[in-house]
Amino acid sequence: MRSVLKSAANFQHNVKNQMNPKIKQQTGPMNRTVFPAQPHRTLAITVLLLFMSANVCAMEIAEWRFQTSLYTKHWDPDPEHVNNSKLLNIEFETNTRWLYGFAWFDNSFGQPSQYLYAGYSWPLFKTDWAYFKLTGGFLHGYKEPYEDKIPLNDLGVAPAIVPSFGLKYKRVFTELQILGTAAVTVTAGFSFGHKTD
Repeated sequence: MRSVLKSAANFQHNVKNQMNPKIKQQTGPMNRTVFPAQPHRTLAITVLLLFMSANVCAMEIAEWRFQTSLYTKHWDPDPEHVNNSKLLNIEFETNTRWLYGFAWFDNSFGQPSQYLYAGYSWPLFKTDWAYFKLTGGFLHGYKEPYEDKIPLNDLGVAPAIVPSFGLKYKRVFTELQILGTAAVTVTAGFSFGHKTD
């Protein structure tokens, strides 16, 4: 009888855990709580992708760009900060100077992160070799115990705005990206896929 009651108690405990939206996951010596994907996150990313694809269909792509990070400096250094962001960024610019892209990098605390964005580029000094770029989009990757290090990260995805100053010579370029009040990153890259190619 005692074993039957114990089995029933275990069954009830397992059912409660399955119905609970929090899922326990063992990660080494610590237990972490993982929340299932929020429908708001999926909806927001879907809307952004639809917006991007609609604009791409309406505009002609002028060039593609690839860039990586060379140097990162945090405004307020912390022993936990990682200064090598390992950025891999692909973007394209349309003939009307609108641009769209995706960046994969390690955030300030070494966590793999992603930035899906759209933006616009303005020439500086009435030249083609200097420009100012402003992008905005969704930032993902700041997780426990650093999820509160960026604002509005309640769903695991936060809005972000990144202004950049760039210099280019033919197909090679470098940018100074201002990452809010956290850091500044220097990148280098090249462009390809020009209409004349």
